[in-house]
Amino acid sequence: MAIGLIIIGDEIMSGKRSDQHFPNVVQILKERGLQLDWARYLGDDPDRIVSVLKESFATPDIVFCCGGIGSTPDDHTRRCVSIAVGKPLELHPEAKIKIVERIAETAKDPNHIDYDSPDNIRRLQMGEYPSGSKILPNPVNRIPGFSYGTHYFVPGFPQMAKAMIEWALDTYHQSLFHQTEYAEKSVVVYGAVEAKMTPLMEKIEGLFPAIRVFSLPHMGKTRLSNYVELGVKGHPEKLDEAFSMLVAGLDEIGAKYQLGDK
Repeated sequence: MAIGLIIIGDEIMSGKRSDQHFPNVVQILKERGLQLDWARYLGDDPDRIVSVLKESFATPDIVFCCGGIGSTPDDHTRRCVSIAVGKPLELHPEAKIKIVERIAETAKDPNHIDYDSPDNIRRLQMGEYPSGSKILPNPVNRIPGFSYGTHYFVPGFPQMAKAMIEWALDTYHQSLFHQTEYAEKSVVVYGAVEAKMTPLMEKIEGLFPAIRVFSLPHMGKTRLSNYVELGVKGHPEKLDEAFSMLVAGLDEIGAKYQLGDK
């Protein structure tokens, strides 16, 4: 079971808004000893959304999908999920209660509310999910998100999405928290050419299947200010041995490096 993230919205794809969902989700997962395995960014194209959802629903993955569950014409996610899973949209009874509560809270005159007005009908449509869905509580404005299987659909507003994703993980997936021990160690290698270090990296990964080697190059303003953060990550049991081999290998090729912080 992998963990995936789908972020939907033309405003993200055009650069009109900066995405906050990705860093939020990475941090939420990290706090629970989990990590993100894949992510997709999509515009407001229903056909493409359906295609990606069909692909993800065919897996056992836990997937968080941010955006497109409102009531405006460019909010396609609810209907796209319905098509992808082959289930009709229906007004969820718990969602209806929450939305009605929100309507009453924001009404100018709570004693005279027309729940059949066009505006309120559109608001209630936000509680229409594919048959068999569950609601995701929204602590910000009561309007729920929903889940279908291990897919969780939340609004595009980052502050709402963050709280709802945390709730989904803590409610349905606590058994996965901190199941995999993980650590990493790295050095900063100055003036390094990655091609010269590649054989060393391949050797370490070949000898330590539970360890992955990473290389993060940084390009400075001059050749002398270039450096590579080179390290190992994975199960702590083998990490020290792999790291020792990494340092010894750098010594063999005469690399200039610094342990710890840059």
